[in-house]
Formats: sequence, C-alpha cells, structure tokens
Amino acid sequence: MTPSLETALRRSVPRIYGIDNWGVGYFGVNSRGHLVVKPDRGEREIDLLEVVQELEKRGMQSPLLLRFPQILDQQVANLKGAFDRAIQEFDYPKTYQGVYPMKVNPRREVVERLVTAGRPHKLGLEVGSKPELYLALTQEPHPDSLLICNGFKDDEFMEMAFWAHQLGRRVVIVLEQVKEVYSYMRAAERNEERPLLGMRGKLYTRGSGKWEDSGGETSKFGLSTIEMLECIRLLREEGYEDNLAMLHFHIGSQITDIRKIKAAVREASRVYAKMKSLGVPIQFLNVGGGLGIDYDGSGSSSDSSVNYTAQEFANDVVYTVGDICRNEEVEPPILVSESGRALSVYHSILILSAESRFDPNLEARYEFDPKKKSPALAEMHDILEEINVKNYREYYHDALQRRDELFSLFDLGYLGLAERAQAELLFQEVCEKALHFAMLTKNRSEDFVLLAKALRKKYVSNFSVFQSLPDSWTIGQLFPILPIHRLDEPPTEYGILADLSCDSDGKVDSFVDIKTIKDFVELHAVLPGEPYYLAICMVGAYQEVMGSFHNLFGRVNEAQLLVDDDGKVRIEGLHAGHRIRDVVHLVGYDADQLRSRLQARIEAQVEAGELLREDADLILSGVDKCAARSTYLRDHRNIPQEEEPQNP
Repeated sequence: MTPSLETALRRSVPRIYGIDNWGVGYFGVNSRGHLVVKPDRGEREIDLLEVVQELEKRGMQSPLLLRFPQILDQQVANLKGAFDRAIQEFDYPKTYQGVYPMKVNPRREVVERLVTAGRPHKLGLEVGSKPELYLALTQEPHPDSLLICNGFKDDEFMEMAFWAHQLGRRVVIVLEQVKEVYSYMRAAERNEERPLLGMRGKLYTRGSGKWEDSGGETSKFGLSTIEMLECIRLLREEGYEDNLAMLHFHIGSQITDIRKIKAAVREASRVYAKMKSLGVPIQFLNVGGGLGIDYDGSGSSSDSSVNYTAQEFANDVVYTVGDICRNEEVEPPILVSESGRALSVYHSILILSAESRFDPNLEARYEFDPKKKSPALAEMHDILEEINVKNYREYYHDALQRRDELFSLFDLGYLGLAERAQAELLFQEVCEKALHFAMLTKNRSEDFVLLAKALRKKYVSNFSVFQSLPDSWTIGQLFPILPIHRLDEPPTEYGILADLSCDSDGKVDSFVDIKTIKDFVELHAVLPGEPYYLAICMVGAYQEVMGSFHNLFGRVNEAQLLVDDDGKVRIEGLHAGHRIRDVVHLVGYDADQLRSRLQARIEAQVEAGELLREDADLILSGVDKCAARSTYLRDHRNIPQEEEPQNP
C-alpha cells in the first residue's frame, strides 16, 4: 500500500465508524490499525488488541469487559469543570455539587473510583434502595459531600438514613410521598440528630427520548404541588421545617433535547423561588439526572444522541436558576445534579470474538457445474452469467421467479438436496451482483433496500445480548461497535451480530451513524485460523446491573487498564466471570449436589454393565472441568484457560 493510500485509509476509518463523533477524544486508531483508548484524551494510549492478547496469555478469553478507571477520573473533573466555568461566566453566587446515582453502575470498582476521584470536587452519592444505602454507608467521600436518599421508603429505610447522619454523612432524605413525612417524624422521635429533608416535585414539563415518561404530571415519582404544600404544612406544625433543605426534580434519563432541560429548570426554579418566598429554608436545587450522552455522534435530538454538550447543560442550568432568582429577589440555591450516565458510560468496553456464520469453502464444494446442467438450474445459472449494470433490475426479478419455481420443484420431489443447495448458492450470487450494481447506480428503491438488509452477513459473537447489552434489545439503544484491529484494511462486509443465546432477539442489527440508523456495521472477512475481535463501546452505564441470565450465560471476564505517566500500560483488577458452577447456583441448584447426583447415575450404569469404568471416569472428569469453566464458548485456537485468572 502506498503512503498516500495508507493515509487516506487511516482518515476514512474514523469516518466509517464515527469515532471522532461519539468518542469525544477517548478513542482513536494507531498506525498499526488497532483501536486505542486515550484515558486522559492526550498522547497516552492503550492498544486494545495488545491488551486482549496479553489477557489471553493469562487465561482470560472473550467476552471481556475492560474498564478504564482514569476515564472515570476525567469525567468527574469534566462535569465539575463545566459547572465551575458556568458559575464564573454568569457570576452565580453559589456552588455546584454533583452526586453519583449508584443505580447507574453499583459495581465496587466503579463506585470506589468515583468516590476517590470525587473527593476534591465534593462528589456525593445518591441511593434509591436499602441495599444501595447500605453500600453507601461504607464509602468515604468528602465530608461535605451529599448522600441523597431517593425512592420509596419504609421506616427501616428511614432509620438507616438517620444512622448515616449519625455517622457523619451529610444526608438528604427526599420525600416521594406525603406519608414519608410521618415516617421521618417517627424516626426523629428516636434520634436527636436529624438529617436534612428534600422534596421531589412533579413538574409539568416532560423530558424527551426513551425515558420521557419519567417526568410530567403522570410520572411514577414525585409530589404534586398540593402534596408539597401539605408536606410543608406538616413539617411546619411539628417543628421540622428547618430541616427542609432541598427541592428535587427529575424529568428522565438521557434527555435528548436541550429545550426540554431549559424548560424544566425554568419551571423548577420558579417553584424554588415561590417556596423561598413562603419562608421555606431550601438551600439546594437538585436538577436530577438527564444529562445525556451522544451515543451515535450525530449531535441531534434522536433517541441515541443529544443536541447539546455538558458545558451547554451547565450553562443553561446556572443561567436559568440565577436569572429567575434575581427576578424573584430570592437567594439562589446550591446546585446539585445526579449525572450518573455522563460520569460512567465511557469507562468500559465489551470485547467479543466474532466469526462469520457462512463458510466460504462451501461454495466451492457445491459449485454449479455447467457440464452437468440440470434443466431446472440452467436458467438461474444463465441469469448469473448475464446480469450486468444495465439489466440487473429485470434479471433480479427473474431470479426471484426462478427461485420460487425451483423450490416448488423441490417441494414436489423433482429436485434433490444437492440441486437445492446449488439453487441457493446461485440465487445468493445473483443477489450479491444485483446489489452491487444497485449501489453503483445509487438505486434506493424498496426492492434493493430490502435486498441489502437480507444479504447482511451474520457474525456469530461470543457473548449474550441479554447479559451484556440489555438496553439494545429492550429499548433499541444504539452502541458504537467496531473492530479493534485491521482498521488499516478497508471493510468488505456488511454485518450484524448474533449472540450465543437460543433466542431470536439475541442479536444486534441496528448501528450508529451520524445521519441515520444503519442496519449493518462494516466488518472484515474473518481470516481462517485467526480471531476477529469487536468492541462494543460506551457500556459503562446500566448495562452491567440490568443484565439477565437468559440461557444461563453469566457475567464475563473483567480487567482494569491504566496507563502510567511514561505510557506503560498496567493490567489490574482481573476478575473471572461466572463459571457454570456459579450460574446453576443462581437458579437454585447446589453444584456439589448436582455432581453427587450425576456420579451416582454414572456408578449405577457402570454396575449395570452399561458403561465402562474408563468411560465413566472420563465423563465425570470432563463434566468437572466444564463446570469450572466459563459459561461462554471456548476459543477454537485452544488458548490455555486457567481456572482463576491471576493478577500480575
């Protein structure tokens, strides 16, 4: 390849996969054609293929979840920096404090890293359940950071929040229902130290995107205006009004349109100002979640994108709140947001191995032989030989008719299996030629749009959509997907991904594009005997915690990657994924009891003379080995697989 062609290809690859659009500086392609991660968006980078190869040497095969903790550090600083710049620009007199909602990704590696990275920025935690509060109690954030308790609460939840306050945490219990006021009062009677209170209000404004139902008057959570007034009355009568310190709202996750955010902040600011005018001592305005991520790189208000940046989000929040408070002549609040997706989404990547479902060698094995023409196949063969750019429309329609005739002949018993196989191959080749000519002539008629979709290659991939990419099949969320190597070669195939599950929903057939939603991803032909690795990027938010065990596919192998100041890559935090023994336990079985049951059955067959002792020992030993291994498929290249991968 000439230097000019190599340069042109290197420039075209980011455009094909949109890396520069959705990657926000964290991803790139090096001179070897490998996908790299740049944890600080600078010169230091991590070669993903080198990492995968090193992990394989340590017995960790794909699917792999790779974490990049330094990206978490960067995102915490980015968000705080955006609000600090907005506060300075608009001369806002108060500060900003972020909190991380643990529901987004409660994994220890994520929470503890965010807490550590967030200490200089007073980053707090948000919990919505008793288990999350239990975990939050064990963390050591900045003493002035917030611990916000959202969600429905019983007396036990309320008591735990009081304990957190006694342990020195700056707790804010957000009221979701009027009856929670009484629960708070009961706990207050037993405790002299009382945490702060907040109220979650229902706004008239709704969000946009897939989670717009989270906001508005019919939303699941929050207090109506009359309910907020009732909470204020009850607290005032019982002498607890001074504890009421926060107004909170949430109009949904992944808000795609900045206009919805502006409207919600404006409405909430007005509610805040009116409450201050009533003498309610509110200190904080919590704008909730909703800060979206541009998954497809389009910068639009489509469901998988956003038409704003984090800086624009911060600017609009700060300016709007400040403007309304000035107009209403009330003291502005400390600003709070629960931007979990923005903090965590970029930090993890799913690596999987893929192979084409169709074996190209089969074509040669069953190639049509003109010397042994079957009259039924001759016309299809002639179509293949004569189709060209001028007649492809007519010949494609002729091929459709001949195909139907051939399968009718098979149905009537006039064609054998070999002839049916030849008919399928001939028709496939006609379709591929017709599609090629349609693309050359920019023919976007319905026939050829459907043909392009039908001819997509299925890449069987060693993962479970249900376990590792649940938002893809449940709500049609798009994720950037691309090879981690061979990016210095032009892709030759239009592909979709099929997972290992025995479920027709176990696939990924919609892909990111700056202008539309593609129904294919550009991939390479899989080379014989060589692995082909793909990366599914931006899976750090919600995917892990919401994954299911459909077909009993379990958690995948994990590793954390860091890069030192001198550019040296460190692999840490290796965690083996679920083994077969682990997942059977999750559905109520005891692995040891299962083995004993199997052993008893084998012994009975040996005693009955139905099974040789050496075969029995071989079976039991083999089952033991399988039970101690991954729920996913083993690599066909027989890479050594240790029972427990070791840290360096």
